[in-house]
Amino acid sequence: MSAQRESRLLPSLTDIGGFAATRGCTPCAAYAAIPAHPQKQYTRRWRLYHFCGFYYPIREVIPIAIYHCNISIVSRGKGKSAVAAAAYRSGEKLTNEWDGMTHDYTRKGGVVHTEILLPPNAPPSFSDRSTLWNSVELYEKAGNAQLAREIDAALPIELSREEQIRLVREYCSSQFVSRGMCVDFAIHDTDSGNPHCHIMLTMRPLDERGAWAAKSKKEYDLDENGERIRLPSGRYKTHKVDLTGWNDKGNALLWRKAWADISNVYLERAGSPERIDHRSNAERGIDELPTVHMGVAACQMEKKGVATEKGELNRNIQKANRLIREIRAQIGKLKEWIGELFKARETAPEQPPQSPGLANLLMKYLSVQREKSRKYSQSWQRQHTADELKTVAKAVNYLSEHGISTLDELDAALSSVSDQADAIREGMKTAEKRMKELQKLIEYGKNYTEYKPIHDELKKLKNGWTSKRDKYEEAHRAELTLWNAASRYLHANLPKGTKTLPISEWEKEYATLSGQRTAEYTKLKETRAEVAELHNIRKCVDIALKADQPEQTRAKRHDLER
Repeated sequence: MSAQRESRLLPSLTDIGGFAATRGCTPCAAYAAIPAHPQKQYTRRWRLYHFCGFYYPIREVIPIAIYHCNISIVSRGKGKSAVAAAAYRSGEKLTNEWDGMTHDYTRKGGVVHTEILLPPNAPPSFSDRSTLWNSVELYEKAGNAQLAREIDAALPIELSREEQIRLVREYCSSQFVSRGMCVDFAIHDTDSGNPHCHIMLTMRPLDERGAWAAKSKKEYDLDENGERIRLPSGRYKTHKVDLTGWNDKGNALLWRKAWADISNVYLERAGSPERIDHRSNAERGIDELPTVHMGVAACQMEKKGVATEKGELNRNIQKANRLIREIRAQIGKLKEWIGELFKARETAPEQPPQSPGLANLLMKYLSVQREKSRKYSQSWQRQHTADELKTVAKAVNYLSEHGISTLDELDAALSSVSDQADAIREGMKTAEKRMKELQKLIEYGKNYTEYKPIHDELKKLKNGWTSKRDKYEEAHRAELTLWNAASRYLHANLPKGTKTLPISEWEKEYATLSGQRTAEYTKLKETRAEVAELHNIRKCVDIALKADQPEQTRAKRHDLER
């Protein structure tokens, strides 16, 4: 089908919707608004959609696999319980024998598989979830004890359920059970396109009899003479020695890499082209700012169509990343083209050493286009000539405004535009990074302020009112958990001695940075328009140079004949 005929067959999207609706069909607008997938990053492109004998332009959403693998600690000091965590992950009803609390999550949906993996020296009774985690809770006496380590990871949607289960089982067996840990994992999938697994690991080793053993031991610090160092209190200075190596900070990278490697093996076996990568953007040499972790609440609101600040920040970051990628790709192509022209000029000694004038080449392009149009009708020639004159005039104006007259100067201008785009993006990255920090401070600051009265009331009930205090704590567990998380974050990220939270100042700074980022994004769009104009100039120059080549060839042959 010719381009002209195809263009006549492309009605507006509004017409398409009405036409389809009259025939009981879904309008094409539905195809243009494909909902975002929680496990995918997306790019969009236009394509033609064939419908009832016509071709309609729609936007196609293309998924790109991403990586998620998070490691955390279930700590009693943070108000958490291993039994409660296991009950929630498995969707079961379990009673914590350490504090007597029952955690019932039997109504929780989306738990599609649970399994416990044990090392050879573990008691067979640990195959029961309640027995395993109650044994952990009862053995740990400290009020701030670390009870379990948890890993949650996104499962590749390209794999079947059986393959997903085998993937998690192989990962747990090779990385954790082989080192002596007990593993309790669950796979969740609510059919929202985000299957994931929760892996709970014991943090204390088992001896050969199946009894809990020590995690660490204390050793005396020695001076240069090999003598123990006595402290002012009269005690000797000691340090803790980890006996398992499970708490080594380097394990996090190894476990995250192992998840990517094993997942990619399964994806390859399944014949899927998708691959995941555990490395950050910086480690992969990608100069882009990562998006913000949305969290459950923000994700649910976004799914309902309610825009959130986190979601808006992510959308802006993704737009800026796409724009800078496009600019760099176009500049790279233009630089490569100019490099090829310079190389060709060097290998042709009969050519003048100076760079050819761009204005002359643009005039040559105009004459070439005029010559090509002679085969068409007079009216088409007039319209085509007018269009080409506009193109050349715009190019000449741009070159004149920027003082560009030769290919050498065009090459220098490209470098300048590239540096300008990089400088704009660096400024945006700095602003976006600070906006991420401010979002957290504002969120935790509001939680701290809102739930502080509940925390203060709990403190009043501590002395002699155990039963009343426990009831109050259970009734306000969610609020107290949010307050504790906010308190920990603010104490870790604010200067010591901060008494009043400057939430209003944070919000003003966030609004200012948001305005700056919008202005910078506008500058980035202007840079893209500038690169697009340079790309149009390249097309014109290319056509002019190719038209010159046959003339030069004929001149060479004429000289040889003479």
